[in-house]
Amino acid sequence: MLQDNRDTLPRRVGAGLEVAHVLVRDRSKPRVPECRDEWVTTDPEVVFADETVDIVVEVMGGETPAREYIERAIDAGKSVVSANKYLLATHGPALLERAGRKGVDLAFEASVGGGIPVIRTLREALTGDSVVSIHGILNGTCNYILTRMKKAGLAFDDALREAQELGYAEADPTLDVEGFDAAQKLVVTSMLAFGASVPVSEVSVEGITRVDAVDFAAAERFGYTIKHLAIGRDLGDELSLHVHPALVPRASVVANIDDVLNCVFIQGRGLGPCLLVGRGAGDMPTAVSVVSDIVDAARSKLEGQAGLTTRAIHAVPRKLQPLEELSCRYYLRFDVGDTPGVLGVIASALGAEGVSIEQMVQEGTAGSNDLPVSVLMITHETQEGNVLRALEAIGREAFLRGKPRFIRIEDI
Repeated sequence: MLQDNRDTLPRRVGAGLEVAHVLVRDRSKPRVPECRDEWVTTDPEVVFADETVDIVVEVMGGETPAREYIERAIDAGKSVVSANKYLLATHGPALLERAGRKGVDLAFEASVGGGIPVIRTLREALTGDSVVSIHGILNGTCNYILTRMKKAGLAFDDALREAQELGYAEADPTLDVEGFDAAQKLVVTSMLAFGASVPVSEVSVEGITRVDAVDFAAAERFGYTIKHLAIGRDLGDELSLHVHPALVPRASVVANIDDVLNCVFIQGRGLGPCLLVGRGAGDMPTAVSVVSDIVDAARSKLEGQAGLTTRAIHAVPRKLQPLEELSCRYYLRFDVGDTPGVLGVIASALGAEGVSIEQMVQEGTAGSNDLPVSVLMITHETQEGNVLRALEAIGREAFLRGKPRFIRIEDI
């Protein structure tokens, strides 16, 4: 990216951008022709001993040794560009404070949404507004799998295998399909959107492994589709942060973000709705964001304003709303034996907790106790605690052929 834009970048920065060192684990690994052999080193001390280096770019990921390297760079008065979502989700506020004290930049656009300018939009374009809510499709692996399940009727395992064959999913896909990757990105985004310092371990996280064809058919029948969403809301005294599959209306713009695309749907108090869509992963989309941060950091240093943008980011601890207090509508699924009185028992248990039913259908073959049928419901808006207590009571019934299941509904 630096080489391809070598004629335009100096005009945008006000000076040339020169690569000094490339720190790698394996010096023998094949690299692009633009990477000169004399730059490549396996010794981090070569980098830190060079006082002419102005900016350190960290794209290694993980906590160790990335955190140590970033802290050393900051303490040496060098600005840092990072794509490390895990490190920023777990240590972002402390690293930002450290950079602020040293008067250097810590830029991290590539940590969320690949090439989509999510961080820059929140930090700059919306600095005069306040963010009410964020709904993000922040993991391309989950989005690809759900898209293939919806469009091709694939089972989860088959869609995952296809994603792995195409390079969209890791050999161990747990971080993606269980929602942890999206949760880390939500925490990083929340630093900008809500000024929040929140431990990622406190964010409610649910993956997509239990979603199946019955759920997609039900969503279609009720006028929805299923997306894996990272959701943040500013409730005033507290924040609501959670990551999970959700039914979204088919007419929603978010419902039509398919395959490996990512999106962030922002609601501002003054702006209203704002949708950012693009490639959320991959070498070149990530490089676009990394180089953009390099340009910003270089320009700030040349203008004598290094660290000014970083010092403007204030992340303080915010209380999280307990998930039991979340209020929305729910899709409920009960796989049951087709025996008399089932619907009455389910309705009674729901009613006892104040959960009212908006729509209901029954899927499957009736008339046989050996073949389960699916009772599918959409509730009116209610608190999650009410739903959970009702499902716990229903879960003790002998007619069930599996654990009761639910998916939240997001009317965006």
